[in-house]
Formats: sequence, structure tokens, C-alpha cells
Amino acid sequence: MKYSSALFFSLLYVSPAVADFADNANAAIKTLQDKWYSADTGLWNDYWWQSGNIVEALARFGQHDASFKQTATDIIANTYAKSPNQKGYSNWKNDYYDDMGWWALGWIAAYDLTSDAKYLNSAKDLFEDMTGGWTTPCNGGIWWNKEKTSIAAIANELFLSTAAHLANRVGGDEKADYVHWAQMEWDWFWTKGFINGDNVINDGIDISTCTNNGQTTFTYNQGVILGGLSELARATGDGGYIDHANQIANGALTHLTDNGILTEPVSGPLDDQGSQFKGAFVRGLAVLNGNEPQQSFTDFLKKNADSAWTNAKNSEGVIEDRWQGGSDNTNAATQASGIDVLVAAAQAS
Repeated sequence: MKYSSALFFSLLYVSPAVADFADNANAAIKTLQDKWYSADTGLWNDYWWQSGNIVEALARFGQHDASFKQTATDIIANTYAKSPNQKGYSNWKNDYYDDMGWWALGWIAAYDLTSDAKYLNSAKDLFEDMTGGWTTPCNGGIWWNKEKTSIAAIANELFLSTAAHLANRVGGDEKADYVHWAQMEWDWFWTKGFINGDNVINDGIDISTCTNNGQTTFTYNQGVILGGLSELARATGDGGYIDHANQIANGALTHLTDNGILTEPVSGPLDDQGSQFKGAFVRGLAVLNGNEPQQSFTDFLKKNADSAWTNAKNSEGVIEDRWQGGSDNTNAATQASGIDVLVAAAQAS
């Protein structure tokens, strides 16, 4: 495979000898827990969909680092017990299909960590509710929300990714059904032009024309699809999905980086939502890289983890919203995304 010249920075990058991504991830998680976790609600800083992301991050790190496995198991069990009906929702279901998708992926990761079927069953239940969104006027895809106000890339990516992840954790007719949903979603997503000429994904499609809306190419729109296509390739044995994922990953590394550091394509400090986006990207890239490793992806994850820890961590141990440094904007989501990149680098190492 050929790479653009912008990607060759990664081949020259050597992680500092002092870097220990697992140790750094442990320290960052302790800070997150001490500052923002509520044992009473099971949520971090009263976040909703971001808490689903954090469940996935902790579960993945628990799978990677045996010394953290029991801690992750305990935290996740508490969140599972305390969070399902917070904010007036019911079993993590609300009016937003993307919110449900984040929680579904979190519970799938919890299942991978613990082999406890309750987590997988909750993910299945959430996915079943998401299928009710397959009523758009664009001959496929799901709505962003149950009020049917827009068609967002992220909701459809999460739908694909959840289906593909579930397909690899069940068998028989059940697997075939999940594969069918994932393939149907991808075929629709691909033909509707969400992916622009730079091989990056815009935020959605226009309801009136069913074509790319040209809106912001947020990093999480690039990342979730990577994990989904990687899992779909595993489920089907079709490497063509990996080829598509590699194109999108390379598009993001070319167009959504600043001197090799992943950067949200917006100006100013990131809010509690945007601060979570980069974490979702590196999780997706880590799944793709774990399926079919590429040195450029491995080096990218290490470089970003080193920069986040060295250049963007403040005196309280909180990682800021810009991993290259130069920002004083922090919140629970900036810390969570920092954990994501540390965990992704540890996995890549």
C-alpha cells in the first residue's frame, strides 16, 4: 500500500525510552476516578454518552493490563448497576440513536473483559431499539434521533459497528442477522457519499437531497467506522472492508493532524462533547491496527500518546483538549480521551 508523504513522519518517530503507556494510563484513570466518578450514579461528571465511551476504554485496558482487570471489572459492574435509568432513561435507551450505540459498544467491551452475558444481552437490546430508526427517506440508514430531525454519520457508524461487533460474539442465524444489518448499513453509507474526496467523513447527509451535507469532518466520524469495518471484515472474511478502513484512516491522518498530532478541525476550546471525539478516533484506529497492524498507525498512536502525556498534562494530572499542548482547557472528557490514546498506544506496543 502506498502512503502520502504526510504519513512518513510516523516511520521516523521513535517513542521515548521512558514512555510506559500502561503506567501512564493507570495514573490517568486514577485521576479520572478521583475527580469525576460518582459511585452513586455510575457516571463520570454526570456525562451520559461519554460515560459509555469511558466504559469501553476501561474495559479495553482491563483486557490489555492484567493488573487492572479486576479494577475495571468492579468499576464497570457498578456503572452497569447504577446507570441504566439515570436522567429518566430506561436501560440506557433514550431518543438519540448515537447515545445508545455508545453504550452498546461499551457493554460489548465489558462482555469481552468479563465473559458475563448480561453485558452482551444489554448491547443486543440496545441494538434492537436502534433498528427502529431504519426509516429515513433516503432508502436506508437510521435517523440521528427518534424525532427524525436529521441523518448523522455518527449514528449510522455506531449502528454498523454495533452490528458487526455483535456478529463476532454470537453464532448461527443470530450472527447472520447481525452481519446482514452491518453489510446493509455499509452499502448504504458508501453509496450516499458520506465519505468526501479527501477520504474523510462529513457530519451527515442532507435530508432533502440525501447527499453529503459538507459539514465538519469531526475526528470521531472517522474513528467509529474503522472499528466497525474491521469487525465486519472479521465476521465475513472479506478484506475489502479493511481496504476501505485504511483509506479513511489515512485520510484522517493526512487531513486531521497538526504536525502528526490528531486535532479537531474547529477553532477554540473543545466543549464536553467535542473533547470526547479524539478518544473515539484512536479507539477505532486501535481496533483496525489490531486486526491488520501497520507501522504507520502504531507510530501515530505512540506519538500522540507521548505528546498528550508530555505536552498536554497539567499540574493536576489532567490531560488537556489539545494533545500538542498550548491549551488550558480541561474536563472529564479531555481526560477520558487522553486515557483512550494511552490505552491505544499500550495496545499497539
